Amino acid sequence: MYQIKKLIVCLDRTEMDATLVKFAAFIADTNQTKKIYFTNVIRNLHIPQEVLNEFPNLIEGMINERKTEMKKTVEQHFDREVPTEFAYVVKEGQLSKKILKLANEKSVDMILVGRKISLPGSGVLSQRLARRASCSLLIVPENSKPKLKKLLVPSDFSDYAREAMEVAISVAERSREKAEIICQNVFTVPSGYHFTGKSYDEFAAIMQTHAEINFKKFIRKIDTKSIKVKAVYTKDDDDDPVEDIIRVAKEINANGIIIGAKGRTAATALFIGSMAERLIQLNDQFPLLVTRPKGKNAGIIEYILEI
Repeated sequence: MYQIKKLIVCLDRTEMDATLVKFAAFIADTNQTKKIYFTNVIRNLHIPQEVLNEFPNLIEGMINERKTEMKKTVEQHFDREVPTEFAYVVKEGQLSKKILKLANEKSVDMILVGRKISLPGSGVLSQRLARRASCSLLIVPENSKPKLKKLLVPSDFSDYAREAMEVAISVAERSREKAEIICQNVFTVPSGYHFTGKSYDEFAAIMQTHAEINFKKFIRKIDTKSIKVKAVYTKDDDDDPVEDIIRVAKEINANGIIIGAKGRTAATALFIGSMAERLIQLNDQFPLLVTRPKGKNAGIIEYILEI
């Protein structure tokens, strides 16, 4: 069963923090999470040694101040009564490196980060973490609300798509809202369809029929635990399946999108899949969970280079 026993929440002292703390509370409530590491990274400090000699407690005071700010935010927005231990971690250095190192040291199950829209900041961190983290990554757009009514799982019926579906079922099973899962397959009509003597629409119907057959084979191998899984099939007309995924997410009022990362070994750790990459880039409306079984990344070379 997919559970989040240890969680890192990346705070940056902006309004985004309130949203992330609320999601952390929601996750802890549904997973019996044992420990949450609320983390803030101070960018590399360039303080002359002479100044440090004159004020030896400067950095320690800065760290303590940040921990105090984080505690206040958590006390204000963590609205669940759960037996979860909190740790407040302040690091100095490059953001992604420090988060990745902490995730490996603490053997966490998930990293929770924000996706800013109007607030200052960039999405570079999400891309780097998705490629290199040895655990799952949840990217939450600002002002999102933690709900579990409908989850969209894009699927090509591969092994990594199966892992994403199993995670979605596990998440839905523990929700209190009888969550529904929509499994979306985006298919394309090959450019050489006319050599078959079929029209475009006729060949599109053939492609969808095969997708329907493959879905039945795919879902038959998965224990759905009585969770309702509905299949939808989308014909991609513009060679951009991610746009189709976001459009369907809007149409069904999805509360989140779950997709599997392709990287499973050291050789493939940096390749989470073009669809996941583009979803991270384009999606600014739905919480996006990029699933990766803890430790299965095993990107030893990349990890050493990163830290």
